[in-house]
Amino acid sequence: MADVLADVPQNCPGTSSSEAGKGTACQGCPNQSLCASGANSAPDPAIEEVKEKLSTVKHKLLVLSGKGGVGKSTFSAQLAYGLAEDEDKQIALLDVDLCGPSIPKMMGLENEQVHHSGSGWSPVYVEDNLAVMSIGFLINSPDDAIIWRGPKKNGMIKQFLRDVDWGEVDYLIVDTPPGTSDEHLSVVQYLSTACIDGAVIITTPQEVSLQDVRKEINFCRKVNVPIIGIVENMSGFICPKCKNKSLIFPPTTGGSEKMCNDLGIPLLGSIPLDEAIGRTCDSGKSFLTNVSDSPAVISYRKIIQRIQEFCDQKNR
Repeated sequence: MADVLADVPQNCPGTSSSEAGKGTACQGCPNQSLCASGANSAPDPAIEEVKEKLSTVKHKLLVLSGKGGVGKSTFSAQLAYGLAEDEDKQIALLDVDLCGPSIPKMMGLENEQVHHSGSGWSPVYVEDNLAVMSIGFLINSPDDAIIWRGPKKNGMIKQFLRDVDWGEVDYLIVDTPPGTSDEHLSVVQYLSTACIDGAVIITTPQEVSLQDVRKEINFCRKVNVPIIGIVENMSGFICPKCKNKSLIFPPTTGGSEKMCNDLGIPLLGSIPLDEAIGRTCDSGKSFLTNVSDSPAVISYRKIIQRIQEFCDQKNR
């Protein structure tokens, strides 16, 4: 396991805080004297190590969501599948949702294990050009609960970014947990010099989801992560027989389109509900190639194309 501090109090101010080792939460902590000395306030050398390790990765994309259950990991999986359809491109999918790793199942990789080589951890391959890494490969059972404090999560993410041997990669997709917490800060910190192309933020149409997305947008702006755009998932249901559209989650405040217009952020597209999405994810298959005639597939492909155009434009 990574070189991290011993267990810390729940209200730990963090090693970079001016209150490190001095706050009331620090009393009795085994790391108090170390933090108070300022030894941990220096930049983590792993930041430069990550930059070197990922120097062979052309594009780095974050997939974020304000809350859980909006289809963030599903989108990450389909994005990886879609990009990997170009056999000349090498795609990598990194799952840093440490407490809820669902990527192994969605990619058909349950019960797979990670192997060590002289150059680091070897990812698990779905296809010759699609590699995956997840904490799910390091636990005994998919039912095992991962109960970790912040420093241990931070150490695990550091290992994923620094020690995985991705090789030459065109797109690295990082599937993050919901919210704006330890995992997000760690990913942004360690990729700070490795150049993140941008973030795709997933939401559903109702205001309760959009409210959290606004927080996610503010987070990206505060940590200087470019926002590629918003994806509105579960955007109605199109009946396969009559083709009528039903709004399962009504956009009571105008939905993602109005929010994007108000905040000046691109709306990459809206993906309707399709029962085949859940079915293909549960069986570890690509929804894009197994249900090619679905309106949701058309939406996915347009969104993926816009993400590629964003990355190409950034290169130019």
